[in-house]
Amino acid sequence: MTPKTGIICLKFSLFTLFLLFFQTSFSQNKFSTLDQWMQDNLKAIGGRAVLMVWKDGKVVYSNAINEMSGKQKMIGKFIAKRKGLDSKELLKDFDEDTRQRVASCSKWFSAALVMTFIDEGKLKLDDTVGKFLPVMTANGKGNITIWQCLSHLTGIQAGSLRESIENMNKTQSMDEAINMIAALPMEGEPGKTFHYSNAGLQIAAAVIEKISGKDFETLFAERICKPLGLTQTDFGKKNVPLAAGGAWSTPTEYLKFLQMILNEGEYNGKRILSKESIIAMQKSYVTKDARIAYSPAEAGNWGYGFGEWVMDDATGDKRSLAVTSPGLFGSFPWVDNARKYCAILFTMNINSKGRGERYKALKKLVDDAVDKTSR
Repeated sequence: MTPKTGIICLKFSLFTLFLLFFQTSFSQNKFSTLDQWMQDNLKAIGGRAVLMVWKDGKVVYSNAINEMSGKQKMIGKFIAKRKGLDSKELLKDFDEDTRQRVASCSKWFSAALVMTFIDEGKLKLDDTVGKFLPVMTANGKGNITIWQCLSHLTGIQAGSLRESIENMNKTQSMDEAINMIAALPMEGEPGKTFHYSNAGLQIAAAVIEKISGKDFETLFAERICKPLGLTQTDFGKKNVPLAAGGAWSTPTEYLKFLQMILNEGEYNGKRILSKESIIAMQKSYVTKDARIAYSPAEAGNWGYGFGEWVMDDATGDKRSLAVTSPGLFGSFPWVDNARKYCAILFTMNINSKGRGERYKALKKLVDDAVDKTSR
C-alpha cells in the first residue's frame, strides 16, 4: 500500500465512523421525546417504568427509569408488611427483565391461547359453552358462544377484577370456579351487552381444559410460552388461574408476544397463530347498539376484539390499525399494524387517574418517533 492509498483509506474510515456516530446520535434524538415523557410522568405511573419499542426486527428503543418518591416507598413497605412480603424485593428497581404481575394484559395471552384451538379445528367461535360445560346450561347460560366469551359479551353480571381475584383464590378447581360464574345473574342479552370482566375468559379457559384434558397453565406453557421462548411468563401457577388478570411476565418477554401478534401469528419462523385468527382478534365485536354495562374509563370509546381493545372504529370485516390490552397495574402493551411496530410500557401503579390520556399521549410520541425513523 502506498502512502497516498493509506491516507485515502484512513480518511474513508474516519468518514465511515462519523456517519455511524451521526446515525446513532440522530436515531437517539428521534426518541428523546420518549425519554422526556418518561421523566415527566414517572411519578404518576408509579416511580418505576420500562418502555420498549420494537420495529424492523429489533428493539429500537429501551429505557428503564427508577425514581420512587418517599411516599411511594412508604406505601410499598406498608403493602409488603401487610402481605408478609420482602419489602426490598417488592421495591427493587425495574429493568427489561423484571418479572411482575401484568393484570389485564393477561387477557391478550388467554385469548391467543383459545385461538390456537380454533386454528386446530377443535373449537369454533360459534360453539356454545353449554356443549362443553353442562353447568352453564343448567343455569340458563348454555347458549353463550365462545366469541362472546372472548369479547366480554356474555351478558353475565360479573363482579370487579378484584372480586374475581378474591373468588378465584377461594376456589380449589376450575369446575368450582365455573359453578360460581354459572350462578351469577344475567344483566342483558349475550352478544348485545358488554361488561369488561373475568367471566367470559374464565369460561373459555374451562372449555379448552375440557377439550384437551390438560390444565390451563400447562396449555399456556406448551402453546404460547414454549414456541416464544418465554421462561418467566405464566399465570402464577395457582390452583385456578385467573384467565383475565393472573399472568406474570417481563417487559422483554411480553414484547416477544407482541412481535408474534404484529407478525400475524409468526415468531422467528414458527407459526403460533394463523393470520386469520390474528385478524379475527383485531376487530371490534361491540356494535353501536350494544349496551355498555361496564367499561373502564381509560378505554374511552375504544371497541373490543378478542382479549384486546381496538383503538379505532374497526367493526365488521374491518381490522384495527392498532390494538392494546392495558392492565390494572398500569402496564400498557400495544401493536400498531399501520406503522408495523409494537411497544410496551411496563410499570406498577394501581392509581388509574389520567391513565387513558397518558396512554394516548405516549402512543402519539412513539408514533411520531417511528415515523421519523422510517423517513
